[in-house]
Amino acid sequence: MKLDILAIGAHPDDVELGCGATIAKEISLGKKVGVLDLTRGELGTRGSAEIRDAEAGNSARILGIEVRENLGLADGFFQNSKENQLKIIEVLRKYKPTVVLCNAIDDRHIDHGKGSRLVSDACFLSGLRKIETVLDNTKQESWRPKQVYHYIQWKNIEPDFVIDVSGFIDKKVESVMAYSSQFFDANSKEPSSPISSMNFLESITYRAQDLGRLIGVAHAEGFTVERFVAINKLDDLI
Repeated sequence: MKLDILAIGAHPDDVELGCGATIAKEISLGKKVGVLDLTRGELGTRGSAEIRDAEAGNSARILGIEVRENLGLADGFFQNSKENQLKIIEVLRKYKPTVVLCNAIDDRHIDHGKGSRLVSDACFLSGLRKIETVLDNTKQESWRPKQVYHYIQWKNIEPDFVIDVSGFIDKKVESVMAYSSQFFDANSKEPSSPISSMNFLESITYRAQDLGRLIGVAHAEGFTVERFVAINKLDDLI
């Protein structure tokens, strides 16, 4: 199966929080979208790896993504190593995404920056034909995504571009709340965490509203890039 977009996150829920509305919009436009989680989030303050596995599946169904895989790397301790790069290369060559969306380049959680660099490096290396990978006893062809974009997470990083996601913020919030173990629940007996507050839950919407305000729409999501953003003509911009 060839994907148009592969969204990658260090933890289950990274993708939904960072670009859930963008994914929902692209799927509505007929794009095939998949998600790759690098870890199972087993070090999270609340819930467990098994609970988050189930929550990730529920969220995937809400968004309508084509496929979701988990590499099972060590939460908190994975490194940008050859071994891990090759694991991601296998997935990239399997699904041949045109666009990859991945973690913020710099963020509060150390896994986000590490995941960002790991995925970016793997995307480049995946295009080198002399790096050989085998999947299901078949040698894979080299493949390099056309674009790699980084979604915004905890830190309010200034985006290089924003996407109008008006009409899709409710779907994003629904996909995020599929991770009921992680976010605000007045009846939860779990320890509190930076993402379990009502303020954080509300920030999903008000941050999108603020980015939307800046471009004259209801809601928007922002991304950063590692190279110039190119357009064909001036009226490509909204």
